Amino acid sequence: MTREKLFEQILQKKSYLCIGLDTDPKRLPEHLMDAEDPVFEFNRQIIEATADLCVAYKPNIAFYEAQGPKGWVSLEKTLEVIPEEIFTIADAKRGDIGNTSELYARAFFETMNFNAVTVAPYMGSDSVKPFLVQPGRWVILLALTSNPGSQDFQMLKLSDGNEEYLFEQVLRESANWASVGQMMYVVGATQAEYIERVRAIVPNHFLLVPGVGAQGGSLEEISRLGMNQQCGLLINSSRAIIYASSGRDFADRAREAALEVQKEMEQYLEQYVMHL
Repeated sequence: MTREKLFEQILQKKSYLCIGLDTDPKRLPEHLMDAEDPVFEFNRQIIEATADLCVAYKPNIAFYEAQGPKGWVSLEKTLEVIPEEIFTIADAKRGDIGNTSELYARAFFETMNFNAVTVAPYMGSDSVKPFLVQPGRWVILLALTSNPGSQDFQMLKLSDGNEEYLFEQVLRESANWASVGQMMYVVGATQAEYIERVRAIVPNHFLLVPGVGAQGGSLEEISRLGMNQQCGLLINSSRAIIYASSGRDFADRAREAALEVQKEMEQYLEQYVMHL
């Protein structure tokens, strides 16, 4: 999945929606519990209902790891039914050094065939670079997250008097580790007031933006402040779409929720992306 192919898909679908497959067995519709693999069956129906409206799916790996071996089976089967042209993100938030990172990279890129994996940068370049040696694969670096605890470290001011935050130094340094066709950044939607500062440092990178929907982030504000000439945004929505209903109509309601987001995105693409 190249940057150009991702942008082509965005233009074709008039969407930059990423759907988070954060599938919690405790929240599945009751009628699915008799299925051989309820988590996979839920994901399969969500994918069939929304694949023409989104450009990426992002399973949060914790939801599958927590189930033990059967969770990994559900995840593998889920990946098999995602159309080939759709970008797949392992939201794993890995980050370690040396051989450990190499093995994480092999797990998600070779064994499971994800296009991208989320990685924490705070152990430095040698914890990230093993993920960057795989051709055609992406690292999505945690830069500025939407959780309240992001204030603890990411928003610390540096001591050299330049008034930069720590997250800005992470952006500035890590941008040298890979091209714009290999690296993206996570920037939380609830941190919209900092999007302009992010774009000043990484104007051409894609940003993966969680926090729109159930967490209250503004799609309009993020789009206005964060788009570049190749869109440059993947907006993630998880709970607001996949749990739009807990009944037998869950897939239909998920499609309706995704369609509403896609229609709004179409407006912003026409307004802000010069290629349209």
